[in-house]
Amino acid sequence: MNTAPSSAPAEEARWLTADQQRVWRSYIEATTLLDDHLDRQLQRDAGMPHLYYGLLVALAESPERRLRMTELARYAKITRSRLSHAVARLEGNGWLRRENCPDDKRGQFAVLTDEGLEVLRRTAPGHVQAVRQALFDRLSPEQQKALGEIMKIVAEGLQPSEAGADLPWLR
Repeated sequence: MNTAPSSAPAEEARWLTADQQRVWRSYIEATTLLDDHLDRQLQRDAGMPHLYYGLLVALAESPERRLRMTELARYAKITRSRLSHAVARLEGNGWLRRENCPDDKRGQFAVLTDEGLEVLRRTAPGHVQAVRQALFDRLSPEQQKALGEIMKIVAEGLQPSEAGADLPWLR
């Protein structure tokens, strides 16, 4: 189906080669399986999905264990609505709290509680073990380095400028 405007000439699609298609499908399968593996491990060990664990880690690594909600959404690459739902669940568990921003009446901070930090301390060893077993133990040091370099290039190429971009964390 050609969705190009009628005034613009239709461009021929640059189809993936057989080798590129193989790499793409392997990537999709591996990342889907890895996400599922880590979600199951964290659900089993801490009763939370991988996304929630990532939010707690981001707060733990932030000054005073706090971030503005907009910054936390940007970090997680999710909509503010999805973040609000996640924060409500984590708040209900006592793992974080919200605080109003003193210099912005509409702004809020998410703050990691002592209980949330303790959940991270208990959960982190099992999570690191799951990551090691699923990824790093399967790769040589050279493959690990290459994977890191490749993912950095991909991430940098996809990093949008926020000016006028339709980004999830701005919605």
